[in-house]
Amino acid sequence: MSVLSNLSNLIIPLLFFFIVGVGMVRGIKVYESFLKGAGDGLKIVVDIVPTLIGLLVAVGMLRASGLFEGLGYILRPVTDFLHLPTEILPLSIVKIFSSSAATGLVLDIFRTSGPDSYVGTLTSILMSCTETVFYTMSVYFLAAQVTKTRYTLSGALLSTLAGTVASVILARLMVG
Repeated sequence: MSVLSNLSNLIIPLLFFFIVGVGMVRGIKVYESFLKGAGDGLKIVVDIVPTLIGLLVAVGMLRASGLFEGLGYILRPVTDFLHLPTEILPLSIVKIFSSSAATGLVLDIFRTSGPDSYVGTLTSILMSCTETVFYTMSVYFLAAQVTKTRYTLSGALLSTLAGTVASVILARLMVG
């Protein structure tokens, strides 16, 4: 096991030296290329920040408004029929928009239900099996200047639904 531990400690430095070495062999100005890439990265960050702020503010407003609790109350007959905890509903909705805001809900669920409970296990699996659809689309499509998204939203929402169903099945198998 110590061999793997030592190897894992060496991977990043070896990768760094490999990239620099290949660049030098090919006659590439490695440091200048790094600086250009870092500058381009900062420009992308500046382009993305307004979108991030807008998403975080919108999710915060929805959460503070009590909309998720009201939605949970309205959909309680459906969630009871499916044997889904109502705490999962706001998490599923928020996760589509923001992983950071969803993490706040995860911590709330862990505090109230515990991480080892069915709800806690389902929460953990759900966070791994779903994606922040609107965040990902807005940030990456903005950065790549994609204007025609075609079927991306419907496909992403369908895959999120599939991830949610898979989460429920896995959590039931794990907890019993």
